[in-house]
Amino acid sequence: STMFLVGLSGGIASGKSTVVAVLRELGCAVIDADVIARQVVQPHSKAHQKILQHFGTEILLENGEINREALGSIIFSQPEKRRLLNSITHPEILKEMLKQILKYFVLGYRYVILDIPLLFETRGLTRFMKYTVLVYCDPPTQLARLMKRSGLGAAEAEARISSQLPLDEKRKWATHVIDNSGERESTRRQVLRLHARLEDSLDFLWARLAVGTAVAGLGGLVFLLLRHFIS
Repeated sequence: STMFLVGLSGGIASGKSTVVAVLRELGCAVIDADVIARQVVQPHSKAHQKILQHFGTEILLENGEINREALGSIIFSQPEKRRLLNSITHPEILKEMLKQILKYFVLGYRYVILDIPLLFETRGLTRFMKYTVLVYCDPPTQLARLMKRSGLGAAEAEARISSQLPLDEKRKWATHVIDNSGERESTRRQVLRLHARLEDSLDFLWARLAVGTAVAGLGGLVFLLLRHFIS
């Protein structure tokens, strides 16, 4: 069996979820970093209990889940608290990522997609991906979509976009770009071509990631994901 890793990212309102939906329709293995980051801090989890021990019950919502805004306000202003949170959550995130990667390896998948919204911001993770894919759209389209989706005014939408690394900057680092500026069918055709190209590849990097991710750029990933959730 051969298997390699593909990092997938985008920007706010660039249409990454559309691309992921097509990939899932094609039967691709997709690991969602956002989902994992949320799962590992659910009530009754090991990480959840440790977070409460160190940060108190004041950060809880009524349903027992962690109030990300409350926790975020603490860790953004107190670096030592951020390091503490990272030390609690990173091992759990890493464990779940590796578990899912190995599952797909055993199942014989040719490649696994790691859907990481802030892949290019963390940078350290990209070295373990054979390919990196950016879901791109031109700035005017991105702004218009965000305003329509979120009901924001132009100034507020522009502020949210500018808080992220620009898509044109990320484009320089990606090995493949899906241009989602046009119609959905155009995007779908690009995803189909990408899938066909990846299926033809015979690169074998699963072992490299299994070892490398343990020492790679997961430091800071949870902090960035929390900032992503809150924004």
